[in-house]
Amino acid sequence: MKITAEALRQKVGQFFFPAVFINDTEENIQETERLIKEHNIGGLTFFHSRASAATNYESKKKVVFNDDSYEKIKALIVRYQKAASTPLLISIDAEWGLAMRIEKTPQYPYAITLGALPENKSDLVYEVGKQIGLDLKAAGIQYNLSPLADINNNPNNPVIGYRSFGENKEKVADFSVEYLKGMSEVGVLGCLKHFPGHGNTNVDSHLGLPVLKETLEELMENELYPFIKGIENNVDSIMIGHLAVPSLNDGKDTSATLSKAVIQDLLRDKLGYDGLVISDALNMHSVSKLYETKGHLEWEAFNAGNDVLCFAENVPEGIEEILKNASPERIEESFNRIMKAKEKAGILSGNTTASGELDFNKTSELNLEVAQNSITKIIDNSSAELAFEAQKNNKLAKLSLYKNTKNTFFKTLNSKLSSPEFAFENLEVSDISSIKKELEIFETIIISLFVPKAKPMNNFEIDNEVLELLSDLLQTKKCIVYVFGNPYVLPIIPNLKKASGLIQAYQDFEEFQKTAGIQFLDKISSNGIPPVNIDIQ
Repeated sequence: MKITAEALRQKVGQFFFPAVFINDTEENIQETERLIKEHNIGGLTFFHSRASAATNYESKKKVVFNDDSYEKIKALIVRYQKAASTPLLISIDAEWGLAMRIEKTPQYPYAITLGALPENKSDLVYEVGKQIGLDLKAAGIQYNLSPLADINNNPNNPVIGYRSFGENKEKVADFSVEYLKGMSEVGVLGCLKHFPGHGNTNVDSHLGLPVLKETLEELMENELYPFIKGIENNVDSIMIGHLAVPSLNDGKDTSATLSKAVIQDLLRDKLGYDGLVISDALNMHSVSKLYETKGHLEWEAFNAGNDVLCFAENVPEGIEEILKNASPERIEESFNRIMKAKEKAGILSGNTTASGELDFNKTSELNLEVAQNSITKIIDNSSAELAFEAQKNNKLAKLSLYKNTKNTFFKTLNSKLSSPEFAFENLEVSDISSIKKELEIFETIIISLFVPKAKPMNNFEIDNEVLELLSDLLQTKKCIVYVFGNPYVLPIIPNLKKASGLIQAYQDFEEFQKTAGIQFLDKISSNGIPPVNIDIQ
């Protein structure tokens, strides 16, 4: 039976997942409703606001903070689902929970922190996946564009870093699968990204096109390993990254998102994957500037083998281009995959209502357990004994960097180890030279560094004056350093090798600060394993 042109058009609409924003104007919201009604689009991908860094590359507009973003997204999802004749698959990037996009929602540790867990604690990664899944369901979201299967083997990677489980391919594979299984347990779809592997790159694909120089053999050995494990475990979807792999494209720098060689030949044929393939956001500069004609990019991405066109900016034009160029069989294939995903998510019956409530206590309990098993001792020259000895002689001080002295870590230590405390919060309110002067009389210093940013730009936003202060203290005092932040910060701290104690604590969450304090006071050995190899100076 021949399918009518209108029925085909309705099917093609399902391939489009435009971006929507939680904090948006009524005019833009109505525009989205119009897209849903007129073009039968398949789903939506939520971002915080038009000013959020994920969508706004040219000018870093000031990001707005709204206390009611969570209530807003719930109401918007209801409204958008009402406008849809085919239930929408609602997606979001919630790698470390809804908090990645929404204020005042549960936040879980970054993947790199989970990567510090010993292999025998992989059940905690499963639990994190499950809890994140429950949080998404409470908001009415069925599809999490996570986790990363990227192996972070380049410390200068500006966009992956802390979002990856680390540089050990087995661990990245195992933990990705555990996270996916946890979400799947509660009926939330997952996604491995960024195929064929964005870890060993040094360009941000939001801004330019990263190039992977590996041969197919090398990719099979390393980058592709976690994706292969995911495919063996029936991963719901795989996101194609905006990165070029010349060895697979006759030496050309074609983005994987637009490459049949990557999607059809490698992922589908060689690796045998028949699940849903989603493009990375089509507004990213590595691809968005390639074609003059509106809709051409969407067609090229579909033609390369993507089923879902994420952050498609030209929906009507894209639909026309696909209808003009694609075979009905190819349209049917992608349509069936999307319907299968919607069926698994349980929405085809029309039941798209949110279920359950956010459980902040459960999140906190889980974060505490992750903290107890991930904090990592890197140098330990009897540092606890050193601190207690110095306290007896009034030679112990504490220095907090980028948080005031009322932090949970210091409060925990003070139950048994009180001492004078100093803080550097920022260059506006704190005077480094006076801190330096006041510390002169002390021999042993417990330093807590609360790393300002998780991304490596500008030395993680650590001021040069602070690095100089650390360098000076490490050379002249017995320093016990606690780092609450991305472990990739360690190589930029001069003379860190001279520390009497160095503990990597990953997150500044209350649970991590408290655990770090208790482990120090009670000399509890920490179980964490460094997720990445780091040379300290």
